[in-house]
Amino acid sequence: MLRNIRRQSGPKVGTNRPEKLDQIISAARSDAQTRQAGYRAQSLKIHPWVCARCGRAFEPDNLTELTVHHKDHNHDNNPPDGRNWENLCVYCHDNEHARHTDHLAANGMDVAAAPEEAATHNPFANLKELLQKGRG
Repeated sequence: MLRNIRRQSGPKVGTNRPEKLDQIISAARSDAQTRQAGYRAQSLKIHPWVCARCGRAFEPDNLTELTVHHKDHNHDNNPPDGRNWENLCVYCHDNEHARHTDHLAANGMDVAAAPEEAATHNPFANLKELLQKGRG
C-alpha cells in the first residue's frame, strides 16, 4: 500500500530559523537606534551639554562622549519634556549603570542604609602618639 507523504515546504515547527531571527534582531536594533536618535537629540536641545554628575562641559567636537541616561532605567519612558533624562559623560553613565546593577544584585537593598559592621582595625588609633613622638 502506498501512503501519501506530505512534504512541508518550510522548516518544521519548532526548528531554528536563523533568517527569521536575523530579521527580528535587525528590526529591534533599527527601532532602538531610531528611538535613541529621537530622545538624544531632544535631550541635547533641552539640557545643557554638561555631565550632570561630574560637571564636565562638552563641545560639538566631543559631543559623542555625552550620553543620555534614563533616570528610571526604562528606555521606553521618554516624556517630551525630558524629565526622565539626564546627560552624563560616558564614564559617569557606565558608573551609574554599574551602581544600578549592584543595587539589583543586592536584591534592592540600599547599601548606604544597611547597618555597618564594626571596624576591626583603626589605622589612626595611635596617630596622636605618633605625632607627639615626631615633635619630641
